[in-house]
Amino acid sequence: MKPLTVVAAGAVVVALSCGAAGAQNGREIRQDRKDVSQDRRELRQDNRDIRQDRRELAGDRRELARDREAGRADEVKRDRAELRDDQRELREDISDRRDDRRDLRQDRRELRRDVRQ
Repeated sequence: MKPLTVVAAGAVVVALSCGAAGAQNGREIRQDRKDVSQDRRELRQDNRDIRQDRRELAGDRRELARDREAGRADEVKRDRAELRDDQRELREDISDRRDDRRDLRQDRRELRRDVRQ
């Protein structure tokens, strides 16, 4: 093979590999955008859940106070159990939100990295 032919063949291989890398990069960018969008949706849902849990806690506290004033010992016991359950749910939702925020930051970082390439 002549040297010029070898150089031309090498250039073609490099060009094709760059084109394939570009297509792969395009797919990665699209996937990263989908991931970011999904993480944002999950974060919004977590925020809704947290607001709902806090409303339920406030209601349980009011109910506990009313039952305590009325002297209903069995109701107070039940209200305290509900309060514990709602507090546990709130902690779980806050933890989920923290995890989803971390995922969102990571996906945004990956998207920036892929766009720069």
